[in-house]
Amino acid sequence: MTVPTEQTVQQILESTLDPFLQQDYASLGAIETLTVCDGKVDVKIKLGYCAVAIEAKIALSIKAKLDAAGFVDPQVEVCGEVTQCPGQTGAGHLGKIKNILMVASGKGGVGKSTTAVNLALALHAEGAKVGLLDADIYGPSQRTMLGVADDVKPELVDEKFLKPVIRMGIKSMSVGYLSEEKAPMIWRGPMATRMLSQLLEQTIWGELDYLVIDMPPGTGDIQISLAQKLSVSGAVIVTTPQEVALIDAKKGIEMFNKVGIPVLGIVENMATHICSNCGYEESIFGQHGAEAMAQQYEVAVLGSLPLDARIREDVDQGMPTVAVDPLGPLSAAYIALGQQVAAQQWVKNKVTQAPPSIVMMEE
Repeated sequence: MTVPTEQTVQQILESTLDPFLQQDYASLGAIETLTVCDGKVDVKIKLGYCAVAIEAKIALSIKAKLDAAGFVDPQVEVCGEVTQCPGQTGAGHLGKIKNILMVASGKGGVGKSTTAVNLALALHAEGAKVGLLDADIYGPSQRTMLGVADDVKPELVDEKFLKPVIRMGIKSMSVGYLSEEKAPMIWRGPMATRMLSQLLEQTIWGELDYLVIDMPPGTGDIQISLAQKLSVSGAVIVTTPQEVALIDAKKGIEMFNKVGIPVLGIVENMATHICSNCGYEESIFGQHGAEAMAQQYEVAVLGSLPLDARIREDVDQGMPTVAVDPLGPLSAAYIALGQQVAAQQWVKNKVTQAPPSIVMMEE
């Protein structure tokens, strides 16, 4: 009988793929402990992202392979800890934030804000510390989506800093917390950018694994100014499958590429609709648009989200889908999106060396 060896364990780990990245744990550098003594094995896998929903499943899969290889009662532990982006050099209240994620779209009306709030809640559900900044100065919507009452205002500290409003476990800040719901923001670009910078830097965020920024649509002053000012860890592009939306989404990817911000991937929102009466599934806005764009730009399709009236109803009522029905099929799509985003950010962090030097040039 062949005695199982450390090499056998190594080969098993090299054949075990991360469910989101489709890379083995050896090449990902995730093997923290590997010891073999008298036919007994002790393995610890450390993921660079939080994924409490699947850690036990990954461990069980590895145990089964070790059992089959002849190891007696193998001990396997899988845990996750969010890695910090090496380029994250924020100071002050940004200094304890590991990763800054921008959720962006080339145009409005594609469900970017709904995706951003559910993504933030999904990351939190997986065990991460999460903040959400509503950067849509002219059309802030996170107060409504998070169900923050009109009389709730951020607490002022030392007459200069703001405590974030905490809802459903995430810290949030929005210009909507500081203004009346019906009052329009009639500001020129520089004033809006300055206001957003103050919200970002003067909010007492504390320790965060991810700060999710719900960006305004387009590729204008605010987007470029934030990209120049922040060490952004990654960008998530939200689009619908229709060609008109994809054209503008491509502009968003091009903008992030020019300013040196890694694009983690594309979220295809409103991909399919299932009739509530007959159950027929239809791709109302077209098919495979995000896949083609992802191949063109060599990025991942992070998720495909359904067009469902319940998602809209949930945020209108101030209880996003991930919070109101955490075990439902709609929430499962957002949880999967959060896992993909976190996993892709881990990989980007492994190859990021330093924040880019951004210089805007006229063409």
